Amino acid sequence: MEYTSIGESCSVVSGGTPSRSKNEYWENGNIPWIKIGNIKSKYVNEYDELITEQGLNNSSAKLLKKGTILYTIFATLGEVGILDIEACTNQAIAGINITDPRITTDYLYYYLKSKKDYVNNIGRGVAQNNINLTTLKNFEIPLIDVDKQLNIVEILEKVERMICLKEKEIDDLDLLIKARFIEMFGDPIVNEKGWRTKPLLDMGQCKNGMNFHYDDKGIDINCLGVCDFKNFSVIDNTKVLPTVSLNEMPSEEYLLKDDDIVFVRSNGNKALVGRSLVVYPGNVPTTFSGFCIRYRKYDNEIIVPYLLRVLKTDSVRMKMSGRGANIQNLNQQILGTLVIPVPPIELQEQFADFVQQVDKSRFDIKKSIIELEREVVYD
Repeated sequence: MEYTSIGESCSVVSGGTPSRSKNEYWENGNIPWIKIGNIKSKYVNEYDELITEQGLNNSSAKLLKKGTILYTIFATLGEVGILDIEACTNQAIAGINITDPRITTDYLYYYLKSKKDYVNNIGRGVAQNNINLTTLKNFEIPLIDVDKQLNIVEILEKVERMICLKEKEIDDLDLLIKARFIEMFGDPIVNEKGWRTKPLLDMGQCKNGMNFHYDDKGIDINCLGVCDFKNFSVIDNTKVLPTVSLNEMPSEEYLLKDDDIVFVRSNGNKALVGRSLVVYPGNVPTTFSGFCIRYRKYDNEIIVPYLLRVLKTDSVRMKMSGRGANIQNLNQQILGTLVIPVPPIELQEQFADFVQQVDKSRFDIKKSIIELEREVVYD
């Protein structure tokens, strides 16, 4: 099969951020400025901020035309979208425009989506979890007949529609759990049921992740990273986690244990910051990224399934930020402001049983999604 590379068949540019200290670069702007969090679906047309012509002309930002493929190269790697408007991006996003008539936009979009695991594996070997434009330009693209490309795209779009329907089922299950939680416990910040409370950090201890020293010939170990928070709220099978090669085994304090809760501490996508999940690694050595915080509970008056759901409520997420659901960085000082209602243990266990039953249904749906994704193989 013939191959080309992105560098040979596309023009590739990175975005930029106008100086925040220059009001004239931002105030009354009319040019959409795209961030990682705005890449939510195949076509990208939503934005949170606008920049001015001055901001565009006095920064490394570039105005990208409609139809440009967006690809994230920093922090959250491998997210792909097709720009549905004219817009600029920040430096975490590369803009790709096809110059080779043998390649269609939709085909390249799906091909780049298929590279997500690959790009995350190579990105994890870098302290800042990123790739550069040279690496992206070196990606090889299989060159196949345009009619075959169109056929592949048609199949993938059908699969994606099926996956979207199943993901909607998962969202409905999440809403069911949220509704059950509020019915049983109410808003944990308001605590209208009048249960006594305890500070979060009086019931457990936090540990920031560390930036490890990577070594291709070193020790392989499972590593929980920021990307894993998108797909899981509970990880009880470490096979779903990627491995990293380190120059030495992390010390005990950087190895996860059953019932540890882990938070996203920092990420280019602010919507991920503060997100939490619980892990059950068993006897499999598992560490966690430097962009995370590990919380280990030692208080027997509260159980993890209940505590995790408290931490996932909108009101607690807003409490973490002090101003909204999205925060720039999470730290132990912020977590120290959280006060947790302590309902009767029997009620907590009843809720945990309910979540376990719902999670069984969620697992079955996720399994079917994985099977759908495996139906499509890139030759």
